[in-house]
Amino acid sequence: MKRSVLYITCFLLLAGCANGQSNNFAALPQPKPGEMVADFAAGCFWASSEAMSELKGVDKVVAGYAGGTAPHPTYEEVCSDNTGHAETVQVYYDPKVISYNKLVEAFFYAHNPTELNYQGPDQGTSYRSIAFYRTPEEKAIIENTIKSINASKYYGAPIVTQVVPFKEFFPAEKYHQNYYKLHPDNPYIQSVSVPKVEKMRAKEKSLLKPEFQ
Repeated sequence: MKRSVLYITCFLLLAGCANGQSNNFAALPQPKPGEMVADFAAGCFWASSEAMSELKGVDKVVAGYAGGTAPHPTYEEVCSDNTGHAETVQVYYDPKVISYNKLVEAFFYAHNPTELNYQGPDQGTSYRSIAFYRTPEEKAIIENTIKSINASKYYGAPIVTQVVPFKEFFPAEKYHQNYYKLHPDNPYIQSVSVPKVEKMRAKEKSLLKPEFQ
């Protein structure tokens, strides 16, 4: 469970916690012809799912878990910090519309990559920042983007994002999917998620789909 009183309150009252839904996992889609897939952990996946879905060329975003060792973890297990997983989003995108480089850039502006093992009120390794790569070229793009942002001093501290090879992604429960849009009045969404999404919008306006510009 997210480590803040605000989240606990709204999650219990509005989202109903798991309440028997823990094993009701989302399906993992297959990429369309020509699509590529990228995975990022940026704290709570409610905000990062929305942020990445607003980018031109992104077809779908799935909230889930990656970076750990436990197979098919539940939300409660991941939040215990005993599985090694982090809340992660898997992004399906058209490289002819948005490059991997721009996707990585948006990721770094959609959260605070200088916060080690937490994001805002959410504490623990399940909220750590991770950029997963599938090829040496993707690794180089991530590392070069980190160098560029650090050199710009956009953030007041160095980026602590982990850069690790992608191994496996497990979709989260269905009630986590598209949560930002489905629960716009949730206090946690309003106070924590919305500012993160708006920060990305302001920084990456040229990359946004028309309805978000």
